[in-house]
Amino acid sequence: MTSPSNRGAPVSTEPRINDRIRVPEVRLVGPNGEQVGIVRIEDALRLAQEADLDLVEVAAQARPPVCKLMDYGKFKYETAQKARESRRNQQLTVIKEQKLRPKIDPHDYLTKKGHVARFLSHGNKVKVTIMFRGREQSRPELGYRLLQKLAEDVAELGFVESNPKQDGRNMIMVLAPHKNIKPRVVKQDDDATEAADTASEEA
Repeated sequence: MTSPSNRGAPVSTEPRINDRIRVPEVRLVGPNGEQVGIVRIEDALRLAQEADLDLVEVAAQARPPVCKLMDYGKFKYETAQKARESRRNQQLTVIKEQKLRPKIDPHDYLTKKGHVARFLSHGNKVKVTIMFRGREQSRPELGYRLLQKLAEDVAELGFVESNPKQDGRNMIMVLAPHKNIKPRVVKQDDDATEAADTASEEA
């Protein structure tokens, strides 16, 4: 029966080490990964003490449990450093959208291409949408060729992650930045410019 003082206590995720390992024998792994074999817990603790290392339980569910000789303090520090570095390297995926018409004016195309290039250079993905209206819907190849041209024009900054596909009256393609491009903070005026461009396309 669980005592009242233990109710709601957090479950420890720390591995058992040294004297906290309460089993008669363990499968021992040396400090360099070498397999020592199954030994009595007393012998494993003695080997750890002689090597000035800790006995750390690394696979509690195994029978017998697997333990390794290591410097546990150093191991915890290195693990924390790796986790911190991993979080630092994580990138928040942002998908920007750019809308074009299949018969877009050359000057407007250059403007739109500039926006797509800027988004990719900021490390963002770009969803490019070709909007068909009226009879344009019977000429999907116009949109496909335009998307191919755009992909080629920004190939130095990104690649086609999702090939052009028809979605109702629209055709959609997704571009992603190359992995060597790091995200940058997008200024508010950039977002305002994008919103204005999107509004003008939808008008």
